[in-house]
Amino acid sequence: MGRDLSGPEYLEGRVSDYLGQRLTAAGITWVRQHVAPGRDNILARLEATVADAPLLLWDAHQDTVPAEGMTIEPFTPRIRDGRLSGRGSCDVKGGLAAMLAALERLAVADVRRATVVLVATVNEEFGFSGALAVTSLWDAAAERDTAAVELLDRRPDLAIVAEPTGLDLVVTHKGSLKWRIRVHGRACHGAFPEQGDNALYTAGRVALAIEDLARELGVRRSDHPCGPPTLSLGTLHGGSGVNLVPDLAILEVERRILPEESAAEARQEVIDRIAAACPGARIEHDEPFNDAYGLADGTAEPAAAAWVEAVARAAMVAGGGRRTAARYGTNAGVYAAAGVPSIVFGPGSIEQAHTADEWIDLAQLLAATDILAATVAGPV
Repeated sequence: MGRDLSGPEYLEGRVSDYLGQRLTAAGITWVRQHVAPGRDNILARLEATVADAPLLLWDAHQDTVPAEGMTIEPFTPRIRDGRLSGRGSCDVKGGLAAMLAALERLAVADVRRATVVLVATVNEEFGFSGALAVTSLWDAAAERDTAAVELLDRRPDLAIVAEPTGLDLVVTHKGSLKWRIRVHGRACHGAFPEQGDNALYTAGRVALAIEDLARELGVRRSDHPCGPPTLSLGTLHGGSGVNLVPDLAILEVERRILPEESAAEARQEVIDRIAAACPGARIEHDEPFNDAYGLADGTAEPAAAAWVEAVARAAMVAGGGRRTAARYGTNAGVYAAAGVPSIVFGPGSIEQAHTADEWIDLAQLLAATDILAATVAGPV
């Protein structure tokens, strides 16, 4: 997430190693899919025991957000009062653990009414590259990993993406665009500021234009199930010393997009608003470093509807199963864009994701395991 990659706690390699060991011990067929240096998806396949069975994709990402600012030891798991604490416990190692345990249980079950491919993906938090690599496996025009294609040889009938939903089913959610804005000025000595063009002053006007548009968006489509579209200024960097007039400032913005919105139009609205507020300024907008990937409700698709209902029915026993919408984005948007009906489901609360004292309710984690296994082993 923009940090210097140094130390064993960075990237997903050791998580991938652990998953491989668990899957081998369970006798489940698995492969690595290389995505980037130090970053491999893990794909595991468990065949159905009945003929003409559908193919279900279970996705849980291996990465977490950084641990700076946490008030607990981030990588030492602790259990107290039925909660397990640590970075990633809620988002989304709890969901990954539930899927892995359910797959191990199904491996020794007498009946499996669907073939399940578990994909433990990389880089969900900052670009979706792991999920995008998975979708390439059923795209004949893409450069494909032969070993991984053997495990995921066609487009799945339904994707279930693990995120902390409180055992409910998120069937629609926002997408997001993130990009950098470069504001150029002219440097000079701080003793003669009138000879320069201070990029930070223009950046300030850019920030105020973003704030004005963000306020307008906050009341636009406020009745939408996902909430209104949003715009946020996340970082602002500029200047190298107090006695120098800076010639460059860089801002990073995020525009959260409703599933039915045009990502291109949403981005252009931001660009136009900034241009109007800063006439004559030299401002460049980098290409987005992630695509939108909102999730529209596709649960009525014939191939998926019965299985979505099966998840909901099993979850109701544990107090979940409601169909809902979310303001955040997930890998489900990537799979849906590739033609796979998708839902988001898992243990834990989104209110605990990314927090300074992140934790997950272990009772929900165990319930999610039961729900996932029952969906495949029980009647549909």
